[in-house]
Amino acid sequence: MKTLSFSTQTSENRAMAKDGTAAGPPTGNWPEVQSGPLMVGGILIGIGAVIALAGMAVAGTHVAMAARAWLKDLETPPDQLARLKWEQAKTAMAAGATSWREHPNAQVRLARRTATTAG
Repeated sequence: MKTLSFSTQTSENRAMAKDGTAAGPPTGNWPEVQSGPLMVGGILIGIGAVIALAGMAVAGTHVAMAARAWLKDLETPPDQLARLKWEQAKTAMAAGATSWREHPNAQVRLARRTATTAG
């Protein structure tokens, strides 16, 4: 198994180490990590992501088909239902505004009281 070690050596130090002139243990406090478990973990994450995407595709297709069947079974299509509710709301708004304007209390103009000073 390969072992990856992280060091603080610069590219010049590595070049010298390859020449054999300044070869020594890596300096720094970085842990040594084996590449095998990292590769296996990455592969498993990739496989899990593919499986999750397949599951989302299956579930999404099922939900879309169920929604289409539900819409087909409705007595009134949603666009017509929305149009009907909009017309009802406009009629109710107009009736409320008319009632507000023509109410007997709306016709009475109240006079303001004037402040009187006691002497």
